[in-house]
Amino acid sequence: MTDTSNARPADSEARAPRQSRLLRLMRYLPLIAPVLLWAVPCGVLLYTGQHWPLPVTLVGTALFAFGLVGMPLAMARGHGRRQQDRAAIVGDTLLGASWVLFTWSILLGVLLRLALTVAGVGGGQDRARIVTWAVLGTTAVLLAWGYAEARRVPRVRRLDVHLPRLGAGLDGLRVVLITDTHYGPLDRTRWSARVCETVNTLEADLVCHTGDIADGTAERRRAQAVPLGTVAATRARVYVTGNHEYYSEAQGWVDLMGELGWEPLRNRHLLLERGGDTLVVAGVDDVTAESSGLAGHRAHLAGALNGADPDLPVLLLAHQPKFVDRAAAKGIDLQLSGHTHGGQIWPFHYLVRTDQPALAGLSRHGTRTLLYTSRGTGFWGPPFRVFAPSEITLLVLRSAPVSTSP
Repeated sequence: MTDTSNARPADSEARAPRQSRLLRLMRYLPLIAPVLLWAVPCGVLLYTGQHWPLPVTLVGTALFAFGLVGMPLAMARGHGRRQQDRAAIVGDTLLGASWVLFTWSILLGVLLRLALTVAGVGGGQDRARIVTWAVLGTTAVLLAWGYAEARRVPRVRRLDVHLPRLGAGLDGLRVVLITDTHYGPLDRTRWSARVCETVNTLEADLVCHTGDIADGTAERRRAQAVPLGTVAATRARVYVTGNHEYYSEAQGWVDLMGELGWEPLRNRHLLLERGGDTLVVAGVDDVTAESSGLAGHRAHLAGALNGADPDLPVLLLAHQPKFVDRAAAKGIDLQLSGHTHGGQIWPFHYLVRTDQPALAGLSRHGTRTLLYTSRGTGFWGPPFRVFAPSEITLLVLRSAPVSTSP
């Protein structure tokens, strides 16, 4: 393994990325989201023809009002300057629960009500009450299942990735990808250790972490991150920053990962050699790095590739899938990313796709570049995963088959 330092010439790719449509919308979400998330279910469950007894209506309305006021207050205390973990847990849980309740209030409130009407089932009040219990039951089941999905050790997803420029000596190289562990307010130290134990069963040549290690500083989440030091690889363990590192003192995470034996690929590359063939393993800071104000932090692909032989295949680590446009322009062979969580809680999948070119899995961009987007190993915020299972990924790199003349 050869370490190659990067140069940092100024060029156009170092400019801050343009704000996406999703980010522009996010400006207004803190104001409108709580109202929508709690008012819509309240209307569907209590005020659309059910005619509940007055005490039921009053208690139900009070509960929705508590959610409307309590959720943003808890999240502000949990994720603001005070960084109160208990408040964060309450706020995040209410956010996830309200999202699921909101989604199914709309879907069942319209579709089931329409189906019952067409089928001639009951009167208006009967149909309204059927919808109410269907929404509550569906929400309860999905939240229970989603919580179990979020807290379990991810299943291993295995796939072969064919890279035409990969030399035969590197055929069968085993690359394990973990990402978006998001160690946070819920103590997941044991979970972290079990994830690392699972990784170690895969006999990896190269282990990659593509960022968003935690929500919180390295000092605060150290105990949960320490098991990463037990991860084994025959060649290297490499890491790049995600956007969440830049919300919580990114340099502290870079330093801790180095202390745990991981190679931070901050706009630089390593050379992985086997069987007479070489693979360039490069990494860039997250695209949000430059706006963080931290000196030397930015996404700089030219610097990451500086000094690398352009004829060699390149494996690039970049936290966000949308970096693939720059990767394809440079002829990168394979980019590994996370960030999307696969949507985490359906139907958030569709909002993610307005900001990123891929949600999960393997995709092609341009004539050469492949992108693998992981659904993530952990979860962010709400402790639920609904129709977006977490994963530990084993990618077996394959070279082009040698053609033989008849």
